[in-house]
Amino acid sequence: MLERQPREDRTEVTFVLAQETPPGPVSVVGDFNGWQPGTHTLSPRTDGTRAVTVILPSESEHSFRYLAAGDYWFDEPAADHHDGLNNRLHT
Repeated sequence: MLERQPREDRTEVTFVLAQETPPGPVSVVGDFNGWQPGTHTLSPRTDGTRAVTVILPSESEHSFRYLAAGDYWFDEPAADHHDGLNNRLHT
């Protein structure tokens, strides 16, 4: 799930997953962090989910995917669209 909070000149995008699906650590990686795993690792929340918030420029478009333990890459079903390999997000 994606939660978006528009601000004056930026958008705070929160990437949200179930607590244990998939198990182990999960990072969101994309063009906004140089595709560097571990830069934006999801953390547990009190509601039983895990999440991380990334601040992105308003009115921009980004590619991203999730990376879980064991080199398991997976998609975000709520992405704005998919370009065949990556998820796409519009702020």
